[in-house]
Amino acid sequence: MSTPSRPSRRQLGMATLALGALGVVFGDIGTSPLYALQTVFSSDHQAVKPTESDVYGVISLVFWSITLIVSIEFVLFIMRADNDGEGGILALIALIEGSPSKRGRFKVVLIALGMFGVALFYGDGIITPAISVLSAVEGVKVVVPSLESLVLPITIAVLAVLFAIQRFGTHVIGRVFGPVMVIWFSVIAAAGLGRIIAHPAIVKALSPSYGVEFFGNHFGVAFISLGAIVLTITGAEALYADMGHFGRKPISRAWFFVVFPALTLNYMGQGSLILGNPSAIDNPFFLLIPHWGRIPMVVLATVATVIASQSVISGAFSVTKQAVQLGFLPRLTIRHTSAKEIGQVYVPLINWALMAAVVALVLGFGSSTKLASAYGIAVTGTITVDTLLFLVVVRSLWRKPRWLVAFGALAFFTVDLAFLGANLTKVEHGGWFPLSIGLAVFTILSTWKRGSEKVQETRIEEEGSLRSFVHELRAMEPPAVRTRGTAVYLNARHETTPLAMRAGVEHSGTLHQSVVVISIETTKAPYVAESERLVIDDLGYEDDGISHLTASYGFQDRLDVPRLLSLAKEIGLESDVDVDNAVYFLSQVTITPTAAPGMRGWRKRLFVAMARNAASPVDYFHLPSDRTVTLGSQIEL
Repeated sequence: MSTPSRPSRRQLGMATLALGALGVVFGDIGTSPLYALQTVFSSDHQAVKPTESDVYGVISLVFWSITLIVSIEFVLFIMRADNDGEGGILALIALIEGSPSKRGRFKVVLIALGMFGVALFYGDGIITPAISVLSAVEGVKVVVPSLESLVLPITIAVLAVLFAIQRFGTHVIGRVFGPVMVIWFSVIAAAGLGRIIAHPAIVKALSPSYGVEFFGNHFGVAFISLGAIVLTITGAEALYADMGHFGRKPISRAWFFVVFPALTLNYMGQGSLILGNPSAIDNPFFLLIPHWGRIPMVVLATVATVIASQSVISGAFSVTKQAVQLGFLPRLTIRHTSAKEIGQVYVPLINWALMAAVVALVLGFGSSTKLASAYGIAVTGTITVDTLLFLVVVRSLWRKPRWLVAFGALAFFTVDLAFLGANLTKVEHGGWFPLSIGLAVFTILSTWKRGSEKVQETRIEEEGSLRSFVHELRAMEPPAVRTRGTAVYLNARHETTPLAMRAGVEHSGTLHQSVVVISIETTKAPYVAESERLVIDDLGYEDDGISHLTASYGFQDRLDVPRLLSLAKEIGLESDVDVDNAVYFLSQVTITPTAAPGMRGWRKRLFVAMARNAASPVDYFHLPSDRTVTLGSQIEL
């Protein structure tokens, strides 16, 4: 009798995940109707007229852009390329780094492109809250035009509250995200459907022939309009980046059964409204709503855009954590905001930096229409990088035939590069902003990666072999004094000696009775099971009280060294190790820039500044501050 209940439980779990995905994953793309068509027909795009041929052409391009890029390219194809369930550009980078390709330079170029895609994602994280909240609050002008002067103050107030509550985490308010977005998609679908029922001729616009005809009759106009139509696919990367939280199937079902139909109905409704009332191009989304419902709609839209912004901000926190663990950023203060969900993190530095940039953006551009010019490049650049890296994975890891990869490249890049090219025409009108942000973040990521590699090369020379050090220790005359207690040394490499350990023996001739050297390796996988976490090594001598632990962590795992020590004790670490009273030793390295080749002077200074402002390893590794000792040394760069 229990067998029939199992499918229903699975279905309930799938529905719950799909509901959660509606609240977290689809906020960005789900609020695009607020400003997308308004931007297409705005004064900045006067060449697109509210005529029947242009409106039908635009709606056709909107529908098929969403279909080709979101439904087919991302949902059906790219989301299949996961790294142990995780998605996003960093997951693709991890897959490519672990690929068997022997073309080293080609791999380096691909990883660099991936890093630039990550950098553009931060630009997206700045623009999305600004344009989403601003476009929602601009609905006030439709209801009460005299309140136009309050749009910017209200927008900034909403954004300030949004960033202020980030430290509490999304687990508290996350429960309401899904239901609110269900209401949102229901309302925008109903608003569009009402107009379609009254004027059903707009349904013809779903035919691709109208988009083709639009290009054929007005190629230049149609091409430029792609720079605004791209706003309808913003958030496509979020479907992929957030895959690890919900899984591919729940996201796919939420998209095809709820989000895609609702967006299609609303865009068709807006198109029908513009045909019947050309002056509606000023704000077709809110003018689609009956007068009595516009104030409630402004409130609902504001809440929906806050949710859309929340998903991008949370994504920026997650990407930052992954970048730190993959070695693209220095240690940062990262706080876990949920005892149950390991992926929910808060990064104070990123939060306040995003807030400052978002507020500056709102004040600098002043309207969602002007901001739209800055939006497209970040979106299309990220999508294009995703596509390129995905095709490399298909060929190098999945071993698909060249002709199939070539066909996919032709199909995907024809669409992606058309959008990217159209948005490059808007560089001087705002597109420079995400490119500038992307270049700045890319410089930071690449500088830290390169600088870390150079410092590691020098440290390896100074640290020397750990096994040789232990052997020399046994032959030392007079022998080192072994003091009571347990000392734990953290070291980046499992084969070398911690500088703090070497300094203690060389300068004071002492060493604790029990010594544990811990090396933490970040894998290309997001998570590592505890059963596969540790490798214990006695370094060839079972009786000298010195052990080495190699700990493997996924780039999404939470680093907790005391917990790691307890786990090691459970699975076979020597019994003399005192976990509760162990003293932790850290090697504090002071980096001095020199004229040595390998990096430009300004990049060396940037690296040193980043190293000095890195988060304390005590917090990063969750060490007890009252039992942590730091010993210093100096390395030239």
